[in-house]
Amino acid sequence: MTDPELDAPKTIDLTFDDLGLDERVLKALKKIGYESPSPIQAETIPPLLEGRHVVGLAQTGTGKTAAFALPILSQLDLKQKTPQALVLAPTRELALQVSEAFEKYAAFMNGVHVLPVYGGQGYGVQLSALRRGVHVVVGTPGRIMDHLEKGTLDLSQLRFLVLDEADEMLKMGFAEDVETILADTPDTKHVALFSATMPSQIRRISKKYLEDPVEITVKNKTTTATNITQRYMFVSWPQKIDALTRILEVENFEAMIIFARTKSATEELAEKLRARGFSATAINGDIAQNQRERTINQLKSGKLDILVATDVAARGLDVERISHVVNFDIPTDTESYVHRIGRTGRAGRSGDAISFITPRERYLLKAIEKATRQTLTQMQLPSVEDINTTRLSRFDDAITAALNSDKVEFFREVVNHYVREYDVPEIDVAAALAAVQQGDTPLLLDPAAEKPAKEFKERPQRGDRPDRGGRPERGGHREDRGPRRESPARRSDVPMATYRIEVGKRHKVEPRQIVGALANEGGLGRGDFGKIDIRADHSIVELPVNLPSSSWDSLKGTRISGKLIELSQAEGETAGGRPRFEKRSFDKKPRHKHRD
Repeated sequence: MTDPELDAPKTIDLTFDDLGLDERVLKALKKIGYESPSPIQAETIPPLLEGRHVVGLAQTGTGKTAAFALPILSQLDLKQKTPQALVLAPTRELALQVSEAFEKYAAFMNGVHVLPVYGGQGYGVQLSALRRGVHVVVGTPGRIMDHLEKGTLDLSQLRFLVLDEADEMLKMGFAEDVETILADTPDTKHVALFSATMPSQIRRISKKYLEDPVEITVKNKTTTATNITQRYMFVSWPQKIDALTRILEVENFEAMIIFARTKSATEELAEKLRARGFSATAINGDIAQNQRERTINQLKSGKLDILVATDVAARGLDVERISHVVNFDIPTDTESYVHRIGRTGRAGRSGDAISFITPRERYLLKAIEKATRQTLTQMQLPSVEDINTTRLSRFDDAITAALNSDKVEFFREVVNHYVREYDVPEIDVAAALAAVQQGDTPLLLDPAAEKPAKEFKERPQRGDRPDRGGRPERGGHREDRGPRRESPARRSDVPMATYRIEVGKRHKVEPRQIVGALANEGGLGRGDFGKIDIRADHSIVELPVNLPSSSWDSLKGTRISGKLIELSQAEGETAGGRPRFEKRSFDKKPRHKHRD
């Protein structure tokens, strides 16, 4: 069972057999291990099978993907080669996740073709698939609009349209694209709209494009399992890697997931852990699906013990041997926290969740405790003495295990031979063998070398809340709470240039929409953005000087609030005093070398 749908509460007296789904879909569910539908599945599937429109208020992790995917698959006409279902998702990660879910549920439906469509992927792959015939398209609004404008996506026979995480699409500036797509598809289609919140704009879209919809509300999941021990540690940013290393030394864990906030942070952290002798691998949105599956199988089989992941990459991850979850970067919302720590304590086992809290993040700790109605226990940084005690204990365990192995009889004869031949006490031989086994690395740490840790004092201070500019504490990084006009968090080692986009205040854009659209369609990370200056009819954005060719190509057709951004390097304009660059448009490739 490897899906986030299993995290949702179940409707005990109802089974999937009672919902009227296709037998082939039911067969796939049984293979996966699904038994009872979650509340949103039980309430959504019947009206969608009846041809009703649906509005669902539900968070990620409640089971909504299966709620719309199962009835759509049950009603597909496999003889029709033009798309019958379109799912719009705000990000490429979610589009891929939904596509994978469709394929899993269609495992016993021969000939079903599902195509993810998103920015950053070459058009060739998508065009070839569309020419061969596709039943379900899952895509981001920007790339779907591109295909519609090019005439490469035929939605004339569309029967189902799903808006997944509709409020997120609006936040990212896709409102006009979504409405254009809705208006350009057949009036006879059935629409399902899912959103965590219901702002006025989504309510208006619902009234305009959905006919007499069934409204379903699922309460937020803000409670955590009682079998999970939740602890936290106050650390400054520079302390984090040392604190994590010590925790890995003293905690008796079977397998562990460490959550970091960004893709680049997962790779960097996994590399540092491997350098310290730990078996660690990173997974994030850039990891190919086949590599992700191999990594998860290694985690399940015990060949891998530590996984460093982003929130998106860990969705649907269900591995029973995960005993610990560490929030290396504390999440900025309580739903993500609950979802993260739910990766441990599976199948009735106990679990441990440890969160690192920097001085500026105390308000996040309080928010988590308030939302979950549980008090987290503070823990101290493990000392050298704690580590040495653990190492000696494990050394004892290794000796005990070796004494019970089949090999010990052979080596007993080898040692007896050495004792008789060289007249050396057995205890000295045992000590010498231990020294050979240990090598040059000392078994124990030197207590004299430990620097006293600075105690974090719980008192009101300016660092209680992030300041207006979002500046991090020294040596740290800004919490990822979304872009700000002043300066989104970025990597300080990336040379930046100023770029112009043709949307501004009169288009009612916000910094978060700019970051969301450019990141999603151009394959950019949070650390690739500098200052954003929104002006009357255009905006100036700081992006890397060496913007990859793939990003330039992907951003050609990017829209924000329904308008093409027409990205170019700024001419005579600056954001925050950056150097000026001569204007560059898409008609001419940049002269410098790209980092692809």
